[in-house]
This record gives sequence, structure tokens and C-alpha cells, in this order.
Amino acid sequence: MNGMEKFNQLKSISYDIKISGYRRLQDSIVKDINTNAETIAKRVVKDKRSTKLNFDKKIDDLLTSKLFGFPIMIMLLSVVFWITIAGANYPSSILAKVFLWFEGKLTQVFMMVGTPEWLHGALVLGMYRTLAWVVSVMLPPMAIFFPLFTLLEDLGYLPRVAFNLDKLFKKAGAHGKQALTMCMGFGCNAAGVTACRIIESPRERLIATLTNNFVPCNGRFPTLIALASIFVGGAVTSQYSSIVASLFVTLLVVLSIVITLVVSWFLTKTLLRGVPSSFALELPPYRKPQIGRIIYTSLIDRAIFVLGRAVAVAAPAGLIIWLLANITIGNMSMLNHAAAFLNPLGKAIGLDGFILMAFVLGLPANEIVIPILIMSYMSTGAMLELESLTEMKQLFVENGWTWLTALNVILFSLFHYPCGTTLWTIRKECRSIKWTILSALIPTAVGIIVCLIVAQGARLLGLV
Repeated sequence: MNGMEKFNQLKSISYDIKISGYRRLQDSIVKDINTNAETIAKRVVKDKRSTKLNFDKKIDDLLTSKLFGFPIMIMLLSVVFWITIAGANYPSSILAKVFLWFEGKLTQVFMMVGTPEWLHGALVLGMYRTLAWVVSVMLPPMAIFFPLFTLLEDLGYLPRVAFNLDKLFKKAGAHGKQALTMCMGFGCNAAGVTACRIIESPRERLIATLTNNFVPCNGRFPTLIALASIFVGGAVTSQYSSIVASLFVTLLVVLSIVITLVVSWFLTKTLLRGVPSSFALELPPYRKPQIGRIIYTSLIDRAIFVLGRAVAVAAPAGLIIWLLANITIGNMSMLNHAAAFLNPLGKAIGLDGFILMAFVLGLPANEIVIPILIMSYMSTGAMLELESLTEMKQLFVENGWTWLTALNVILFSLFHYPCGTTLWTIRKECRSIKWTILSALIPTAVGIIVCLIVAQGARLLGLV
């Protein structure tokens, strides 16, 4: 290294030190201003609500403390998932039966008018059955999860979550507000990407956008919940199965947050280098929840909006899936040919070709990954729903699944490219094909690497 290179390196280090020092000075000044303002306000302002403010402060001391903040956050998340898992099965079953009954009526109408078999298959067994699956699987969990999530938001708890995660995101080189956009991603990653507008810095907004997909959206929860219920909850007695499954899903969410922080840090050190900006996060007062607003916001603005978008992409996806499963080349369908091509890669990362093909065809909506997989294994040429989770487990085991396969499917579902709607939203928000492609490649690369390490590690240790 010559003298000029050493000089430039020292100059760069000096610049980074200066920026870091300025940021610490800025944080110190903001903290002193807030402390002085609070001291002056206590001396000169007499508020009748002082009792309530003191009560709020005591709650904040508990919810945002270093000792209890994260355990309480994880506990509340576990409770939300447990209520969602325990409460969604029965209404999902009712909806599935209603849609199945209506499908029978549609079939009778098609037979009465003498419709060709291929048209009935494409429209009813392809498009309609895909729509029925998406609605019956998505709607009940959303109708439970979104109101609970909105309730925590209306109470004023979500800003406390952001406060707890603020320091972690700063250490990762990202903006503290990314915690809020990440929380929005649990409902829908497309909504989380749109929420990134609250971050003023273009660099930090881009980091939040590229990493929002690492938290599971409502479309991936059915897959995670079903497999966790079958292979994790099914390992214990039925009395505790929903509790164990909800704890496992909570662990997956914690893992997704950790990966979000790791990838955010990696981006700040490579593609998006820079110093995180500071901001003062003001904790709003606790509020009495407005039930009408919660119902409207959670069911109309969120659940119905997300469901409508999923239905819009699921209908053409169902048609494409039916065509691939019914058009044959030689003695195999196009779906089987594609699965055979992907099988070597699938085996290497603990999956198989049919699983990878299900994820590829599930690009329009993550909710249809499992039914595509069931259809592929049963070679029926039409999307099916089995009568129970026990039958689903039996089908998967008969097709070579082990605990390792289930674990890697869960991990790949957690870390893979965003759905089509989210990619379209990223394209609109970033106005860049480059960043849209990277937003798909980054999580997919993470998913492949994680599954490869888990699969090869388990095989080397002789666990399978």
C-alpha cells in the first residue's frame, strides 16, 4: 500500500469518526433538550391528569425496561398467535365446506349445459377451487389476527415495541422507525413496504424496504401454522399441541427479526453504506380502544383489502396451475417435468422438486403453496384440500417427508422472495428494476443458504 492509499484510508477513518462523534453529540443534545423540557414542565405545569400520567409512566417503565420489555413482547406475540391458531381452525373448516357445496352446484350447472370437460376443469377445478382455498384459509386467521394486532396498535403498545427495538436497528445501521414498518409487514409485506415512507432518509428507507419481507406476512402464516401444528404440535399430546405450535411460530418470528437485523447490518456495510440518522421517538399516551374503529380498520381496511388482492392474483394462478398439471409432454405433465428439473437443487437443501415448484407457482399468493403441493403429490390435476391435518401429514410422509423436510419447508417459507403484489409495490415505491430484483434475490439467497446449512448439517451429524 503506497502513501496515498494510506492517506485516503486514514482520511476515511477520520471522517467516519467525525460523523460518529457528531451523531453522539446530536443524540446528547436532543436528550438534554427533552430532559430540560420535562423538568421545566414539571415545575410550572399543573395537570389534573398527573395521576394518569404517573400510571402511564409506571406501565412504560415495565414495558420498555431492559429486563422485562422483550419477554413481555414475546409473551404477547405468543398469545396473539395462540388465539389465532386455536380460533381459526373451526371457521376455516366451515368455509371450506360451504365452498365445496357451492362447487358441487357449479359442477351440476356445467353438466346441465353440456360444458366440455376441459372448460369445467379450468374454470371450476382450477380457478374456483384456488379462490375457495385462498378465502377459506386466509379469511379466518386475518379476521382474528388483524383485530388483535389493531387492538395493540390502538392501545398504544406498538410504539413501545418500536422503542424496544430502536437501539437494535441503530446498531444494525438502520433507522429506528424500521421497527414500525416491520410490524406492518406481519399483516402484509406490501403494506409494510408502503409504510416505509415514514422514514425520511432514502438510504434507510431502502434498507427497510429490502428487508421487510423477512418477517412473515399473513399469507405465509397458514403454511407456517399448518406445518407447525402437524410436525411440532403433533409431537406432544393434543391438550398442549396448540400451545407448543404457537410457541414455535413465535420462535420463527423472533428468528425473522434477528435475520432482518443481520441483513440490515450487512446492507449498511456493503451496498448501502452510511451512518444511521437520529430521531426522537415520542411515546403516545395509552388510549381506551375504540371498538368500532378497530373492527373497521382491521376487517375492512386490512383484511378485506389484503384478501381482495390475493383473490385477484389467485384466480389466474389457479388457471395456470391447472394447465401445467393437465398438459402432458410424453407421459408426464408439465408440472412433473418442471419438478424433476428442480429436484437436484431441492434435495441439496432438504426439499424436493415438487416443493420448489409449489413455491415458484405460489409467487402470486403465498397462501396457495400448500394446496399446489398436495395437488402435485396426489397427481390429481386439480387443487385439493384434505379433510384433516392428520391426512396431510400422512400424504407428506408417504412422499418422503421427514422432520428435516418439514423444518426446511418452514424455513424456506419464512425466507424466500416476496409475493407478486409486494414486488409490484416495491417497484412502485423504489421506481427501480434493480432494487426490485434485489428485493427478491436477497431473501431467496438467505433461504437457500439457511436450508443448505440445516440440511447438510443434519446429514453430517447423522440426524436423518
